[in-house]
Amino acid sequence: MSTTVVISKPNKNTFDFPKLYYPIVLLNIIGKLFEKIIGEHLQFHMISNNFIHPSQLRGLKQRSTTDAGVTLTHIIRLGWVKNLSTSTLVFNIAQFFPSLNHQLLPLILNKADLDHKISMFFKNYLVGRKTKYLWNNFISPSFNINIGVGQGSALSPIFSALYVSPIFFIRKLLKNPKNSYFHYFFCRWWTFHISKQIHNAFKCKPFL
Repeated sequence: MSTTVVISKPNKNTFDFPKLYYPIVLLNIIGKLFEKIIGEHLQFHMISNNFIHPSQLRGLKQRSTTDAGVTLTHIIRLGWVKNLSTSTLVFNIAQFFPSLNHQLLPLILNKADLDHKISMFFKNYLVGRKTKYLWNNFISPSFNINIGVGQGSALSPIFSALYVSPIFFIRKLLKNPKNSYFHYFFCRWWTFHISKQIHNAFKCKPFL
């Protein structure tokens, strides 16, 4: 059982839409400690075995905001060396954590060559969960959660990285436009293209 606190986003003139709020999950302290331990071990295993793509930044060990800035600077300077212009398109996936599919995670873990018992552990770990909403002085009745992971859970960063990791490896097998780059930055996607003219770059922007 968890409590989901609804916090309004700052500097907004109206709050008529759900996307203008942050749903933050509050968990039991001991539960958060166990999740932290599990997340650390899972993240170490996945990165050590190269299942997490190098283009996945932030939310992971040694993948900080600074690394994202260095990556951006490198791609821009790479275009300068070739006397080309670099265009960037950044987009966000709204409600990413609450939308993660519980049935997909065990399949991804199996692809990562984890023991079947571990995959089944995470499959069972995400089911049978309940939460209640806390909004100012209002507290809702508890209800089942059949999809998503809590934004505030120590497992959310590694789970989100695992969900999008196959996209990078599938994309690697496809024939992509030359001088095109694709990065994931914790719910946000960056796509870059280096070309002679910026208006030509937007015609061949690779999204996946």
